[in-house]
Amino acid sequence: MISSTLRMAASCFYQVSSGVPYNGVIKNKGIKRAGNLTLLLVVTFLLGYLVALSIRIGRQSAQDEARKADVIVVMGAAEYRGRPSPVLKLRLEHAVHLYQQKFAPLIMTTGGAGGDPNFTEAGVGRSYLTDRGIPAEAIIVEDSRDSTSSTLSDASEILKRMGLRTCIVVSDGYHIFRAKRILQKQGFIVYGSPREAGESSEIRKWWLYFRQAVGYALWQIGVRF
Repeated sequence: MISSTLRMAASCFYQVSSGVPYNGVIKNKGIKRAGNLTLLLVVTFLLGYLVALSIRIGRQSAQDEARKADVIVVMGAAEYRGRPSPVLKLRLEHAVHLYQQKFAPLIMTTGGAGGDPNFTEAGVGRSYLTDRGIPAEAIIVEDSRDSTSSTLSDASEILKRMGLRTCIVVSDGYHIFRAKRILQKQGFIVYGSPREAGESSEIRKWWLYFRQAVGYALWQIGVRF
């Protein structure tokens, strides 16, 4: 306590001897303290918002809302030289199941080119679906983009031109919340239907929820990716 008081006194003496008014030193410290407090409050608020949003995303991920709709929209995922990745395959298989159960008469595959410019996620999805017996005329392809927001923006234009207004979104559970909100903003009635979940630790699940929460928050303020 005493040493702290001495250091403060020495500091004030130095400021005065240097020609800096003592009141100015106190004022500057007060402004800096207020700025730090404001920053702390903003960071706390943002973290609280993202955590609350992550909880909502986690709840949505476990809900299968599938019901009669105009079209099933399958969100893209990686493909390897014309073959769907395990994640994309599971999404497509879930779409096949919904189609066979007559939830919708059409399936839309989405996703642009990845590492190989000769193939697109949507195109690979279409090929997989036709191999599984889905009629080519029942498949819509949107293969111009490679991000969630831009893909769904373009997909929305196609669906509107076709007069389709209700859709089932198929993706991984953690992805459903954001995809639903993007389509709802475009005026669609949207139902989420997550593909079969694989084995994953709770820590990884919550990391994915949190990452989607950040993506959704950025989308809300106009950052598109």
